Amino acid sequence: MNKIISALVFTGIMISCNSSDKTKTTTETSSEAEVVADTTSAALEKQFVPIDTDEALIATSLMAAPKESRAGCKVIGYNKVGEFVTIKEGDNEFIVLADDPNRPGFHAACYHKDLEPFMARGRELKAQGKTATEIFEIREEEVKSGKLAMGQPGTTLHIYSGSNNMYDPQTFKVEGAQYRYVVYLPFATSESTGLPKIPLSSNHPWIMNPGTHKAHIMITPLPEETE
Repeated sequence: MNKIISALVFTGIMISCNSSDKTKTTTETSSEAEVVADTTSAALEKQFVPIDTDEALIATSLMAAPKESRAGCKVIGYNKVGEFVTIKEGDNEFIVLADDPNRPGFHAACYHKDLEPFMARGRELKAQGKTATEIFEIREEEVKSGKLAMGQPGTTLHIYSGSNNMYDPQTFKVEGAQYRYVVYLPFATSESTGLPKIPLSSNHPWIMNPGTHKAHIMITPLPEETE
């Protein structure tokens, strides 16, 4: 009789353990499925595609401009056959230089329209085959002589760039692209501005090309956090 009772108790314990294990396994499987579903959902929300249309090129390049000014920006740049054209007309103070689809990565810039003579002169000299050093020296002399204008001190250049050319069609953000900002102060120095010649930290302002026509305050914000 005792043997029978012992057998019944042992069987009950085994059934209870199996039931507990099944519940635990089911719970763990359910949790894992939820994690996978959440991850998949997040991936779908951030699906990047190639910048392969004029509309995508304009939208992503306009990311270089202040958000509230994008609709009124003029957009210029190179088309797929290498011609420099006006891609979109504008009516405010900003000009956006679109990403060049014939070059790797992504690079768009937005600058005050008063800088256009300076920027256009650089493009002209580059098309003539001048080196970066030659372009710098020629524009240096032309700015000093008053032949070439750079607008009022404090004109700005906004840059949005990265190593990828894929974008999110929902937000127009380019994968991995980051911002940096330039404030032109021709012929300013570290002494005249109080700014260091090298950044004290990755997001601190500093003066680049001090004492030249291309002297400017450089500001590189910390990279945006990625999820």
